[in-house]
Amino acid sequence: MPTPVESAHLVLELFKLRRDPVLREARAWFIGEFHPRTFEEFSAEVYGPRNAAYRMVVGYWDMAASLVTFGAIDAEMFRAGNGEIVATFAKVEPFLAKLRETSGIKDLAHHMETVVRAMPGSTERLARLKQQFQAAAEAKDDKKGKRAKRR
Repeated sequence: MPTPVESAHLVLELFKLRRDPVLREARAWFIGEFHPRTFEEFSAEVYGPRNAAYRMVVGYWDMAASLVTFGAIDAEMFRAGNGEIVATFAKVEPFLAKLRETSGIKDLAHHMETVVRAMPGSTERLARLKQQFQAAAEAKDDKKGKRAKRR
């Protein structure tokens, strides 16, 4: 079990990594603009021009979560400062089984899933986030529809 100081140092290092401009842009896209509703929409985005951003975000959070699952960071301390991992997992979770099947990577996002599912109230929180993301996708569609009508 890491000491609180050791955990704090690693959490701060993770925060420094999150400040990287490329990762920051990828995270902004992933949370703010990436709203797939079907596996086909999901695949079109993550295997298209935004593949690097997708891999960067999911890879970052799975790597960060691995520090928890391997015991390098105290789980409670990690959860206290990294709520974005839940939103990230909420975007991937509906497609995870099929993604693991089609990619051949059976443990894809395993650490992220483990950490998120261990959080108290995670099921309810994931459901809320998915509803919010669904509403955002619908608003985006409405906005696109209004633009198309103006043309």
